[in-house]
Amino acid sequence: MNRSVLNRIPLEEREVLNRHRAFVLWLTGLPASGKSTLAYALEQALLKQNLRSYVLDGDDLRYGLSSDLGFSPQDRSENIRRAGHVAKLMVDAGLIVITSFISPYRKDRERVKALFSPDRFYEVYLDCSLEVCERRDPKGNYQKARQGRLKEFTGISAPYEPPLSPALVIPTGEMNVEESLARLLQFILNRLEIKP
Repeated sequence: MNRSVLNRIPLEEREVLNRHRAFVLWLTGLPASGKSTLAYALEQALLKQNLRSYVLDGDDLRYGLSSDLGFSPQDRSENIRRAGHVAKLMVDAGLIVITSFISPYRKDRERVKALFSPDRFYEVYLDCSLEVCERRDPKGNYQKARQGRLKEFTGISAPYEPPLSPALVIPTGEMNVEESLARLLQFILNRLEIKP
């Protein structure tokens, strides 16, 4: 069946129904930089304002859609490719999509960004030093990586390439969750209005 013949509901109509624009906030940063914490706090804040959003968390995708993938550079790229397409579908459904992926490689983030028009994709870099991330380490993964028990761990035995020109940088190593959330929420509120 030819997809162009289908009578899909345009995104613009979904946005009118939702009373806000749809886009993706692509949170990226080292492990323990605050991605999941901030993503879920943001989702709660948006819910309180009656804004439709959903968190795509890297751990959730790893247990389901990407359970067949490991952590080699190729598997990481494929994981982010899949996540990008899921985010695109969710934006097309009219949601504000908040992702929480390390997504360590610039080329993978750029490939995802290319799926969206410029006003539908915002890369948000959670800037947190390796030292601070290691101190936080809620899962104990940095310690395991330093002991050689966890292979290809981002920041220790695998690279992380910070964004060159993100839409927003949040210094989560210096700001607490409330301050980081306030900055991210203001960024979003400035971009919600539906343009006629």
